[in-house]
Amino acid sequence: MNPISPDRLISFWSLAQLEASVVILMNIVGALFLGMVVGYERSYHGRAAGMRTYGLVCMASAAVTVIVGYPQFWFGGLLPLTTTADPTRVIQGIVTGIGFLGAGVIMKEGLNISGLTTAASIWASSAIGILCGAGFYFAAILLALIASATMIWGGRIEAALPSRHAVSVILRFQTSYRPNQTEINDLANALGYRLAEGSIAVISNNKHEEWHLVFIATGNHKISIPAIAESLERCDFLSGYQVAFARN
Repeated sequence: MNPISPDRLISFWSLAQLEASVVILMNIVGALFLGMVVGYERSYHGRAAGMRTYGLVCMASAAVTVIVGYPQFWFGGLLPLTTTADPTRVIQGIVTGIGFLGAGVIMKEGLNISGLTTAASIWASSAIGILCGAGFYFAAILLALIASATMIWGGRIEAALPSRHAVSVILRFQTSYRPNQTEINDLANALGYRLAEGSIAVISNNKHEEWHLVFIATGNHKISIPAIAESLERCDFLSGYQVAFARN
């Protein structure tokens, strides 16, 4: 048979093929919408990954999953089916790929780690797309609503519950000063904090010594960053400092 014969070309546009394409289109459009719903919260808070990223991830996951259910229409149905399509292998590949994408949005700066929530929500968006592609529409809608609610109200609930917040501190000492851990711990105690175990990183050069560490509040109080900076400003043995809430 001629490889570009009318019969071969028509097979790509048969009624059954078009019906399958419509079903696939409905799956990926629904996944796109649900992904954008989840991504709106990230977009609203100015994150790099927003509605477009989440929508595309969810849509692509649904598209790759749903085509596994129509092997009889692959390549216009012209190739004989010698093997059975295995959706679990496709899902495994999606999860692996999303893992690389999630790693790209996690950033570490000093003792601060950001992007974990974004990475986790991208992974959840992919799971929503997989559910859409597999035909679990109600479960996909529920997961999208649960994920959105968690990102919108989870932080507020977390802030309302008793907790001991952490502060990332960088101390740059005067050239003539030789710091020790006891003095730094006393400084933290005076501010209402304690030195976190295993958080000290020491950087030294010919001019000065610099300590990177984390202070953890000893109670449920929350001292403002400017107040901590004002206390550090009065320390004669410091030539400079940097303080910020430790994020993760």
